[in-house]
Order: sequence, then C-alpha cells, then structure tokens
Amino acid sequence: MLRVGGKTACMACRSLVSTHMGVKFPVPLQKLHPLSRAIHHRFSGNANPQRPPHRMAARYFTSMSRLPMRPPKPPRGSGGRGYQQQRNFWMVRLATRLLKLRYILLGTAVGGGYTAKKTYEEWKEMLPDFSEYNWVIPDFIWELSEQIDLDKLAKALPEMEEIAKLLPDLDKIRENFSFLKSLLTSETSGDPPLKATDSSAAAPQDPSDKQYKKSSDKEKFDQLQEELLRTQLKYQRMLERLEKENKELRKVVLQKDDKGIHRRKVKKSLIDLYSEVLDILSDYDANYNTQDHLPRVVVVGDQSAGKTSVLEMIAQARIFPRGSGEMMTRSPVKVTLSEGPHHVAMFKDSGREFDLTKEEDLAALRREIELRMRKSVKEGQTVSSETISLSVKGPGIQRMVLVDLPGVISTVTAGMASDTKETIFSISKAYMQNPNAIILCIQDGSVDAERSIVTDLVSQMDPHGKRTIFVLTKVDLAEKNLASPSRIQQIVEGKLFPMKALGYFAVVTGKGSPGESIDSIKDYEEDFFQNSRLLRDGMLKAHQVTTKNLSLAVSDCFWKMVRESVEQQADVFKASRFNLETEWKNNYPRLRELDRNELFEKAKNEILDEVISLSQVTPQHWEAILQKKLWERVSTHVIENIYLPAAQTMDSGTFNTTVDIKLKQWTDKQLPHKALEVAWETLQEEFARFMAEYKGKDQDDIFDKLKEAVKDESIKRHKWNERAMDGLRVIQHNALEDRSITDKPQWDAAIQFMEETLQSRLKDTDSVIRDMVGPDWKQRWLNWKNRSPDQHIRNETKNELERLLKLHEDHTAYLANDEVTTVRKNLEGRSVEVDPVLIKDTWHQLYRRHFLQKALSHCNLCKRGFYYYQRHFVDSELECNDVVLFWRIQRMLVITANTLRQQLTNTEVRRLEKNVKEVLDDFGEDMEKKTHLITGRRVQLAEDLKKVREIQEKLEAFIEALHKEK
Repeated sequence: MLRVGGKTACMACRSLVSTHMGVKFPVPLQKLHPLSRAIHHRFSGNANPQRPPHRMAARYFTSMSRLPMRPPKPPRGSGGRGYQQQRNFWMVRLATRLLKLRYILLGTAVGGGYTAKKTYEEWKEMLPDFSEYNWVIPDFIWELSEQIDLDKLAKALPEMEEIAKLLPDLDKIRENFSFLKSLLTSETSGDPPLKATDSSAAAPQDPSDKQYKKSSDKEKFDQLQEELLRTQLKYQRMLERLEKENKELRKVVLQKDDKGIHRRKVKKSLIDLYSEVLDILSDYDANYNTQDHLPRVVVVGDQSAGKTSVLEMIAQARIFPRGSGEMMTRSPVKVTLSEGPHHVAMFKDSGREFDLTKEEDLAALRREIELRMRKSVKEGQTVSSETISLSVKGPGIQRMVLVDLPGVISTVTAGMASDTKETIFSISKAYMQNPNAIILCIQDGSVDAERSIVTDLVSQMDPHGKRTIFVLTKVDLAEKNLASPSRIQQIVEGKLFPMKALGYFAVVTGKGSPGESIDSIKDYEEDFFQNSRLLRDGMLKAHQVTTKNLSLAVSDCFWKMVRESVEQQADVFKASRFNLETEWKNNYPRLRELDRNELFEKAKNEILDEVISLSQVTPQHWEAILQKKLWERVSTHVIENIYLPAAQTMDSGTFNTTVDIKLKQWTDKQLPHKALEVAWETLQEEFARFMAEYKGKDQDDIFDKLKEAVKDESIKRHKWNERAMDGLRVIQHNALEDRSITDKPQWDAAIQFMEETLQSRLKDTDSVIRDMVGPDWKQRWLNWKNRSPDQHIRNETKNELERLLKLHEDHTAYLANDEVTTVRKNLEGRSVEVDPVLIKDTWHQLYRRHFLQKALSHCNLCKRGFYYYQRHFVDSELECNDVVLFWRIQRMLVITANTLRQQLTNTEVRRLEKNVKEVLDDFGEDMEKKTHLITGRRVQLAEDLKKVREIQEKLEAFIEALHKEK
C-alpha cells in the first residue's frame, strides 16, 4: 500500500493503470481521491482548466518514485486477490526502471564512441605525412606482406622455451670462466689451483691424490677449451648463415631495382672515378702498347728516408707497417685520398671498411697490407711490381692519388735476392717515366746529402724539374746535428743538389716513436717550426714547412696536371679503340666480341651439356659395351688357364674339379679388379666419345685445349669407389658356382658363345702356323713367294707331327721324349736337322689346332644334348661339361655387366659430373690457367677491346664530372 501525506493513493494508481493500460477496475469515480479524479479526467480527456491535473500527477508520481517498494499485506477474507493485483503492479514498475537503464547505457555508448572518434581525428592530424617516404620500402615488400599468412607465420615461429634452449647456458659459462681464471691465476702465482675448504686439507696428502687432482683439473680445462671451441664454431656458423641470407636479400633487392621498382644511383666522387681508371690501366698496360700517361703522385726516396711517414701524415693515419731499419714496403701501394665524413680505409677488392679512428682497426689494416705485400712477392724474390690498391677517406684530406714505392737501396744485404737493387730501380723508373707523373722526392735530412741515391735517379727522369717536388724530412734532427744550418737553406733552395724541382718543402714526421699518433706529430711539428731559428732567421719560408702545406701544394699540382693531360689521354684511347674495332671487323666479321671470361663461360656450358649427355646413355648400351670389353680382357685367361688345362685331362670328374678350383682362385684374386678396370676405362672412353661428337657439331675450336685439360683433370681426380669390389666379388662367385641351365634357349646361347670363342681361337692358331711354315704352294705360284730355310724346317716338322696325330687322334697335350727322338730321326733321314725345342714348339701349335677342331665337333654334338643334361644321363659323347663351363662364364659376364652398369649410372657418372664442375670452378678462379688454355689473337683482341672501351667510358665520365666541378 503506497501512502502520500498519510492518505491512501491506491485508487489513483488503479485509475491511472486502468486508463493507461486498458485494465478495468470496478471502482466508482466518486470514491476516488480528488487527485485521482483529476488524473482520471486528464487521461480520459475531461481535464479541469482551473487546476491542471498533469502537474499534480507529475508531482505525485515523483514523490512516489522516491518511496521504497514493498509488497502490501492482503486484507483478511480477500483470499489474496488484492495482493495478486498489487504484485502485478510491482513487476510493471520494475520493468519500467530496467528500460530506463538500457537507454542510459545506449546513450553513454553512443556518446563515448563519438568522443573517441573525434580524439582519433585530432591525433591523426597531429602526425606528419609519411607518404613522401614510401620509396624507402619497395613495392614488392608490400605485395609480399599481403601474401603472407600472419597466423601461419605466428604458428611457425618457435616458442620462447625453444629459443631459450638455443641460447648458451650463461651460468655454466660463467662458472667455467671463473674456473679458468682461478686456474690461470694459480699457475702464474705458483699457488695450488685448488684449496681445501675443511681442516683436513692441512694434513699431508697422498701423492697419488695430488696427481689425481692435477689430472682432473687438466681434464676439466680440456673440456672447457672444447666447449668454448664448440660455442665459437656454433656462433661462427650462425654468422655465416646470416651473412649468406643478407647477401641473398641484397641480391633480390638489386634484381628488383634492375626491373625498375626504384633506381637510386650512388654518386661517386671525382677522385674515385679517376682512381678506377688508374686501376683498370694498371692491368691493361701490360697487355697492349698503349701507355698509361695519366697523372699520379709517385713517392720515391731512399730506404728509411721517411717517405711512408710523409704519406701517413698526408693520409692523417698510421696505415702502413713499420719496422726498425728493415725493408717494409715490398710492392707499390696506390693510395686514393678523398674527403669524407668518416675516416675510413678500404681495399679495392674488399668490402671491409677499416675505421682509422680505432687502434684495433689500424692494426688490422697494417697486418693486411703486410700480408698482401708478402703474398705478391714471388718465391726467391724480395720485392714485387704488383700494385696494392687502397682508398682512404676522411675529413680535411686533400684529394689525390699517390703511389708509395719500395725504398731505393745502395747495397743488397743478407736475406735479399741478388737482383733486389735492380728490381727496385726498374719499378721506380717505370712509374717516373710517365711524363705526367708528379715525383715526390723524399730526402732524409738527418744524414749527409751526398749519401743520397734517389736524387740522381730523379734527375735522370726529370732533368728540368717540371714535375718534381722535393721534401726534406727529419728537419728537427738535421737542425740539431748540423753545425751549419745554412746547409738546410741550400738544400731547400735547390743549390746543394744538381736536381731541380717545382717546389721544396721541409717537414717533421715525429720523434721516431712508433706509437706516436698523427695529432701528436702535428703538434710536435708545429711547435718545432714555431720555435725553430730556421724560420726565425728567414732560412725557410712559412709556405715551405709542415706536411699540411705540403699536401695542399701536392694536391694543387696533381689536379693541375690532371686537367692539362686527361683529355689528351682520352683522345689516345679513342684512337686505340677505333684501330682495334677495325681489326675485329676485318678479321672476325661474323663473331661476337667475347673476352676470355665470356668464352670460358660458353665453354663451361658446352662441357656440362656433354657430361649431362653421358648420363642419358641407355642401360642396354652400357651393358653391351661392358660385357664385350670384359670378355676381351679375360678371354685369354679363361681359355689358356682354365678351359684348355681342364679339357685336356680327358676326364669328366677331373675337368669339373679343375674348373671349380681355377674359377675360385680367379674370382678371389683377379676377376673383380679386372671388372672395375674395364668399367673405369669404359666410362673414360664414353666421356671422350661424347666430347669428340660435340666437337664435330660446329663447335668452336678455340675450346679444344680447355676441354682436353678439363677431361684429363676430371679423370685424374675421379677415384672409383673401391668399396664396391667386395660386393662384386660375391656376386661373381655366386654366378660362377651356379651350373644349372634351366631351359633350352640358355643351352643354345651357351653353345653359340662357345663356338664363337673356339672359332676365334682356331683362327688365331691357324694364323700362327702359317707364319711358322711360310706360304703354301698356291701363294708361292701366284704371289712368287718362297719359304725361308727356317720356314722349310718348320714345314717338314709340321708334316711329320701331323702324321703322328693321324695315327694317335687321342694323343695327350704333351709329346714324350721318345716321340721327339723318333720325329727327329725321321727328319734326319730326309736330311733335315731339327732342334728338339723347335719340335715341341711346333707340336704345341699343331696339337692346339687339333684340340680346338675336336672341341668344335663336340660342340655340334652337344646341340642335342640338353635332354641328357637335364636328366643327368651319363653318355661319353653327350656329356657336355665344357658347354656348362661356357654358360657359367657367359652368365657371370651378364651379371657383372649389369652390376657395373648400375654402379656407373647411379654413382660414378654423377661423381664424374661433380668432378667436372669442380675442375671448371677451379679453372674459372685461376686467371693464369684461363690465359694458358684460352689463347689466340681473337681472344687477345677481344680482351683489348673490352679494356679500351671501359677505360674510355670511365675517362669520359671523369672528364664530364671534372667540367661540372669547374
């Protein structure tokens, strides 16, 4: 029951509900509360204009909404009907409030979404526009990212636990390092490596225990070393794999660049372009008569005069190896100096950059230069003419190209080659005779000027001094040692030497300590000249001192010479190119201009095609060749050592026993080796046959020498797999032990094989007998030939022995002594003197022919003997043991050929192909080998054309950049 101001308001509620929701309550209007009647009139359309009922109703319901809701008690005797009506009203009120809560939540969500969107738009406007930087990531990266399934990628990635397993056990490594440190510390201090932790350690120990501890420590130390080595190798392999992947990715990016996704050219500096031209000319000059007259600064001087130190001061880094009095510069070093943001050095043929601000990189650079010098020096020599090319960049460095030459010596000392002095002179003259080369002559000021050798050499090459700059080093020592400082003035004024120069400079390159830095040397040099009386008294001018002024003067002179001569040199190479192209058009009009490397690649593809053709040989061809060659190799042994000795016993049991024994011995010792030799020779012959066939198919004869060398080297490197010999021996032994011929075709094939073999041997025997006895009566009458006396004796002996065979057709293979005597006496009766040895020799050939003829006739009888053989009938005429022997030999040949063919096609051909590829790769990396194998005027002309074109293009690009800089 709801109450307002102590009065009952249920009638109004009931009236409102009945009017608004269509529920009829049987309550008279007069019994309603005045407010209820006003509400009733308002909702029913009978509103009182004097008292607006809607305001009263609103106040009424507002006050009602603040009251607590509780279920009213039903009146007594109502049976709960009134309570049911009040409970329904309570449920309606609850539903109304829940609906109001839903609208509140909906409005909050809409408002919050709008606010978030507005905030996002404001933040988006605050960010910069990155559309201009889309070129950083190529388009194919975006295409690739769209194709990648991120879910699959996430699943493919290893879990953190797996990654943790790959990482080393840091605790274990820390423990091992601690142990190693303690062990090394104990060894250096002399203390025992391990100390006891309990009181029993003070007691005397057993020597065996100490020895055990030492051995255990050594084992642990060895294990630690092995573990460190394994870890190092592991990470080294990881680094190699990552470098390989990085290289592949760079290759993909460069390929995409070539397709035009985005092209960005790296602009090379002017001095780098010029240095590239000089690098090409250094290789080209030795092959053609066009001389290199492009300018460069040639640094010459006596040994230990300080020329390398001067060059280091100009380069602003201690980049060269140094030694105390010994020769360190063993080959020319071309140094390209240019200005850059970072002080780095790099070799022409290497991508590694050496940071010249770090001492470890400087040490590594010096080691690398020394190593390259020693590699360039041939065995038995001291110096080399091979040039090492190095570029140095850094802030404030003057642009120029300098060549540091080995120091000129006056005497050959112990350990040097006898021609060292002449070699250094020839190298120096080769560089200084260039009319556009600037000679930087270095003179040691701390020694007597009369001891100098280089000044005379420079005077010979540049007598007028139009391209020479003289540098006097170690002026601080000279000022201290010389009693007359005016001598220095005479030197720098060019009055002491007959040598003339464009300019004279005096420098100080340090105090002589190898550990001095460039900055400390500069400070020392500046301090010296500021306090030196040479400047104070006017003996030296300010522009003639310090390496800074020297580098500026040398750079100006260098670029002046370059601008004056480079276009003239470009015209010279242009004329050379025209001459070479004209020669090619006249001599090789229908051939492309392929240099040595391109010709090698062409030949390489042809050779690989020939090797691939070798793998396409049919199995039938392999087996036929192998079976034929193997029988040719072993047939003599089978006939002479197995068949004839066994067959001449005239006994079936003895024949089979002899055959089995001899076959077993043959299989164990000789047969597998012979089979492998035949297979190896067959492979070589087939390889050579394919090479010869391809040679006839319009192949270039310029490759003949290369192909022959590749074939010989590949065969030389190819080693037959000897492990197959044991298996082959077992297969051959099993094949020869089987003597069961299963069908008639096999029997007939064995008889045919036996007939062909015996007929071939009988033909050879007849030929031997004809040579022994000479021509017969028909040849004597038709060809006018006569027998020699020896042949006449042989013929009479043959006739006598044939009569003996006719009387005894079953005679044994050996002639008895009494029979030899009888034959001899019979021949003496006809006035023929015969030696017993000649009789036996003639008997051997005659009996051999007689036996082969009998064996062939027996072979014809055995053609119908398969029935008796299959049923094991014993018949003296049809007991064909020799046919069974030849079937066993034939079956062994077939099985062996099949086995060898499988080994050839499955293993050896592939190994030979691999060897050919390795040989080609080795030859491709050996330029000297390629030069020796691919020769001729055509090759040399193509090489020269390529070089001249490259030089001309580089020079034109350099000249264009030079004009732009002007």
